[in-house]
Amino acid sequence: MKNLNGQVAVVTGGAGGLGEAICIGLAQAGCAVVVGYNRSEGPARALVDRLPPAGLPHAALKCPVTDAASLAALAAEVDKRYGRCDVLVNCAGTTRYVPHGDLDALDDALIDQILATNVRGPFAAVRALRPLLDRSRAAGGAGVVVNISSIAAVTAMGSNVMYCASKAAVDNMTRSLARALAPAIRVLSVSPGLADTEFVKSMDPAWRDEQARRTPLQRLAAPEEVAAAVVAAAGALSFTTGAVIPVDGGRPLA
Repeated sequence: MKNLNGQVAVVTGGAGGLGEAICIGLAQAGCAVVVGYNRSEGPARALVDRLPPAGLPHAALKCPVTDAASLAALAAEVDKRYGRCDVLVNCAGTTRYVPHGDLDALDDALIDQILATNVRGPFAAVRALRPLLDRSRAAGGAGVVVNISSIAAVTAMGSNVMYCASKAAVDNMTRSLARALAPAIRVLSVSPGLADTEFVKSMDPAWRDEQARRTPLQRLAAPEEVAAAVVAAAGALSFTTGAVIPVDGGRPLA
């Protein structure tokens, strides 16, 4: 259902597994999509070519979320091309598997990388694009920020301790920004459980099956289901802000 016709969406990390599904979902809903990338220029440009057409052209633009100058350049280019941003999806993120009990393996460099990308990055993107979000033509005159969080923020189980902490910070930041930027801009989190991306499919099938068995709905999240939650947050939930929307199959209940 095209409920976002004519709107402009910027997706950081748009060429990744979840990012790709989100870009496709937003384009199907009628958005002109800016696929933000860091090192994945080729996949980002290929994705733009595959997106369903919208009223305005899609674009692939460099968007390293840990570089404030690059984010300012991104905002200037979006302003030049579109004059506004209606939807910002903060999907860029990073992690690496480290057993939770192995504190020495979670070194300072990895901690700084995770926090800079997963926490400072979304904040910096909002800061850079806020003037364009303020110009949104979205229904009700409100721009929308959707932060991609994780069930790890609640369960404290994930790829490493600092990744879990970073996603808890994202949810807290979502609530703070929702209060600070209202009424001009709504801010929400979409919080997936383990999503069945190509990366996850490449892992040990026995481990994937075990994760599915531990989920009340007995399967992993499809990337398209995460994308549908983002589209709903941007378009259908017009009186919702500061909320964390789970897409986790009920995993915290298990």
